[in-house]
Amino acid sequence: MRQKQMKLTSMGVKGRAAVAVVFILLLLGSLWLYGNLESPWESCLKSYNQNDKVVFHRNGSLEPYTLELCPGQTFQISLLFAHLRSAPVGTDDVLLEPYLSSWDELIKFLVAMGPLVGAISNEIETKTSIIRELAKDEAERMRADGQSGLRAEGPNPDLGAYDSVRSMISAELSRGLVDFQKQTDSGCRTLLRLHRALLWLQLFLQKLGLPPEPGSDRLRSPSDLCREAYQQTLANHHSWWVRQMADLAFLALPERTFFYRLICVQNQEEATAILKKVVHAIDVMYNRTQRALDEHNMLDLP
Repeated sequence: MRQKQMKLTSMGVKGRAAVAVVFILLLLGSLWLYGNLESPWESCLKSYNQNDKVVFHRNGSLEPYTLELCPGQTFQISLLFAHLRSAPVGTDDVLLEPYLSSWDELIKFLVAMGPLVGAISNEIETKTSIIRELAKDEAERMRADGQSGLRAEGPNPDLGAYDSVRSMISAELSRGLVDFQKQTDSGCRTLLRLHRALLWLQLFLQKLGLPPEPGSDRLRSPSDLCREAYQQTLANHHSWWVRQMADLAFLALPERTFFYRLICVQNQEEATAILKKVVHAIDVMYNRTQRALDEHNMLDLP
């Protein structure tokens, strides 16, 4: 009888643990990018277009890959790098098309990191969809009105208000779409949430690319690095409960060799070289967006 009771107790604990995991998945996905953040590992061995060699964006640049495509993977660090390099335009602006395309690749990166972290990607994808839908509505409005575009600041006014970060900010402010007191689905507020998450991933990739610390021949685990990057960035915008759930999610991250395969390298030396390029490209895009938001007092939009 005692053994039977112990067995039932063990089953009860396992059941509660399973429920807790499901709860964490659902809650993380819905809370990661909202309010005070808001709302078996995937191998990424899926099809890709082997004929893709260049990416063309509206800034007129033909951006050749300097990183190779990795056969059989959904996430392609070469695509991420190309989109990042194509985003900056003018002296201090960012094109929204390659900015969002960069997020498309980063979402695949998150999904590959496992189900707990991958759950966050759903909310990020929702954010990118909001801006794309706004751009689509703008294009339809322009066609209906017979307009050639928003004649305002931006690298290409003929492409409308949602061509770049600065043209979007200018248009939404002039139309009264940005509310500084309450939450809205404006492009500016949505961009801010993506902007905060981008800093977290940039810092994580930067830490992942660092060689061993002086006096040590051991590399820190991706789990520790991701948690540390989170605590230095997104945690500042999150409630206590979300921070605890994030810590649990980071515990389940794969080992460093998994990330080597994900970014298509063989060792830490190769990873350092590639991630340095990617982190620098993110830094350029992030800093331009930061300045644009800061100039219009949008870094604390509710």
